[in-house]
Amino acid sequence: MEQDQGGSTDQATAFYVGIDVATAWLDVAVRPSGETWRVSNTEAELPALVERLGQVTPAAVVLEATGGYERAVVAALAMAGLPVTVVNPRQVRDFAKAIGRLAKTDALDAGVLAHFAEAVRPAPRPLPDAATQTLAGLVERRHQLVTMLTAEKNRRQQALPAVRPLVQAHIQWLEQALAELNQNLDQTLHTSPLWRERDQVLQSVPGIGPVVALTLVADLPELGTLTHKQIAALVGVAPLNRDSGLLRGKRLVWGGRARVRAARYMASLAAVRWNPVLRSFWLRLPACSSPSSTRGCVTSARGSHPRLTLPDNTVALCLCARLHTADLRACAAFGHGYAAHSRTTHGGCCLAGGRTGQGAYLHHVSPGTQSSRVVAATPEPDSAAAAHHGVSHA
Repeated sequence: MEQDQGGSTDQATAFYVGIDVATAWLDVAVRPSGETWRVSNTEAELPALVERLGQVTPAAVVLEATGGYERAVVAALAMAGLPVTVVNPRQVRDFAKAIGRLAKTDALDAGVLAHFAEAVRPAPRPLPDAATQTLAGLVERRHQLVTMLTAEKNRRQQALPAVRPLVQAHIQWLEQALAELNQNLDQTLHTSPLWRERDQVLQSVPGIGPVVALTLVADLPELGTLTHKQIAALVGVAPLNRDSGLLRGKRLVWGGRARVRAARYMASLAAVRWNPVLRSFWLRLPACSSPSSTRGCVTSARGSHPRLTLPDNTVALCLCARLHTADLRACAAFGHGYAAHSRTTHGGCCLAGGRTGQGAYLHHVSPGTQSSRVVAATPEPDSAAAAHHGVSHA
């Protein structure tokens, strides 16, 4: 127990644990006691680790995402009721640089993780269940197969005659594997009524097909629980400020979940063709051609835009992607398909989610007009949920 100057006891000391995950072992560090030890990264050693950490009763246990090597230890700690959080390695490395820790070893990284837990105190995140992890794993495998199939098709064009049949045989095998995986994914999706309903709601939005909807269900479960600004930052389509003093920097779009962001951009390409409101917005963007009018527009990380033009316009596509994401958030939040909100319009509608002091709202915008009305509202979601995912306001 800690004591103040008068001799009275203060609150009990809180302990923070950092675990650096390697393929063969786990390095553990505890603050502020400074205790460190190493255990094997095997299932046989995990019960002893959980028992020892249970005696410490930590306020937080922090690990880095290591591409899957941390899953077993995270699951074991969560089953034991310990407050475990998996954080972005980039954030921890930036924290280490900020405190002047430039050297890097497994033991030092565990100490930095414990220090990070003590200073930042990230909130524990709810872990996905086994079914959700299975769905996410299948979606990730599909992405890998598509990447390999694209690479092999590119190699086939430049392959020598003696090599081309071998490449073609591999392409056929990949196509068969992809077809079987798609069937498995469809069966897995339909085993859950919640997933099936979410998939139907998302596909009702123009521009969203089966692949994009499946990606959103598996990789963006927060859709519908965060505000439109928070979900835009989580996806990676929110403009981030870079201002200092009198300098007004360009708004850059970066970060977010890469696979979700890539799927969203492809969906936006289709949406600007088939969604009347987004297409009208897309066609109005070239009007922002003067320096004063483009000052408030977003600039992508690929460079500035002296004049907005339709062909290969990353800026315009990013703006449409953010509006399209707001549509998806609104539909997911209220559980209604896009068509359910367009019955009173002629040719479609645009759903734009927002936030007031009382809660979230849903705008109904008639195509070809500038008028809108609030058609639904719901209590504001817990703002702390955004902190669970490292979401920033934009």
